[in-house]
Amino acid sequence: MVLVDLFLTSLVVLAWWLTSSDFTLAIVAGLVFLAFSMLDGLLLWSLPRRGLSFGSWQAQGIVLAISRLAACIALSLAAAITSDFWSLLGLIVIQIIGLAALVWGAMIEPFNIQLTTLTITSERVLPGVKPVRVIHISDLHVERLTKREKKLLALVEEVEADLILLTGDYLNLSYIRDRRAQAEVKKLLSKLWAPCGVYAVLGSPPVDERDVVPGLFEELPIELLVDQCQTVPIGAGRRLTLIGMDCTHYLPLDSHRLGILTADMPNDVPSILMYHAPDLFPEAVDLGIDLYLCGHTHGGQVRLPGIGALLTSSQLGRKYQMGLYQEGRTSMYVSRGVGMEGLSAPRVRFLSPPEITLVTIRGIESE
Repeated sequence: MVLVDLFLTSLVVLAWWLTSSDFTLAIVAGLVFLAFSMLDGLLLWSLPRRGLSFGSWQAQGIVLAISRLAACIALSLAAAITSDFWSLLGLIVIQIIGLAALVWGAMIEPFNIQLTTLTITSERVLPGVKPVRVIHISDLHVERLTKREKKLLALVEEVEADLILLTGDYLNLSYIRDRRAQAEVKKLLSKLWAPCGVYAVLGSPPVDERDVVPGLFEELPIELLVDQCQTVPIGAGRRLTLIGMDCTHYLPLDSHRLGILTADMPNDVPSILMYHAPDLFPEAVDLGIDLYLCGHTHGGQVRLPGIGALLTSSQLGRKYQMGLYQEGRTSMYVSRGVGMEGLSAPRVRFLSPPEITLVTIRGIESE
């Protein structure tokens, strides 16, 4: 990491020297870059020691250093058209803002898990019948259990929903075959309970590896739905149809399978599609599904004001980033999820805090 920082520092010095023709200014700019890049590395190094996140701090540091490098090179152009003082001040301010954003995104926002509430209506629920309350949880991406997961369990217990629905990505991509991570996600899942049951589907194939993750559910009181359409009694004469879809991210196949699954779906019972990504929303609308619960996008995980999500990993791009979408009789909620991406991706959230969702399904009241 030190060698990478020194190499990138030399690029900063070169860029500022070429644009300003002032070698002293270029050296100062390089030292500013090096100082803040090393602060990034120190912060990332501290995260697992604080029990916050557990990715490779060196890989994350390189990603952040390259981002700082891009900002430094862009600002070097200002050195050619303004005074040394203002160009250097601008560089320092941008680097401070970057460090503050990292502190917020890595140490504060990822643990500010929220409970989002919404209500949808369906004529398939008779007026006057007690509404059904559903907790939706997506994208746990467990590395190790932290205070975020502890707060999640507290929120679930506080809400007292009728049932809990999980829509995939249970382990972090860096920890799929890590025995401790597997044990800890099982520990977390085992504590989820609702009077009408807990149901789950698998997430992205690279994350929920099919030779690993299904086995985690074998001893849990959770029903894993793999391409199943199941009507669940809720009590007091209420029922829900759960459509649990396995996600392949190959839309022609998945949309075809959805059509087959819903062919014999009862028309007088509210239906919920559980599918990891929002990519089947047009098909769900055509099929008249009441509620579509998904995640996958993390709300972008990093969002910028006026721009929104930088990336969503959805095959439909940024069309369905997060939150509630409604078309026809179908409502879709795209959860920002709980955990964060793995591998070299920085364990940060920015303007996209983790969430679980409480959905209330009620009938359409007559006026």
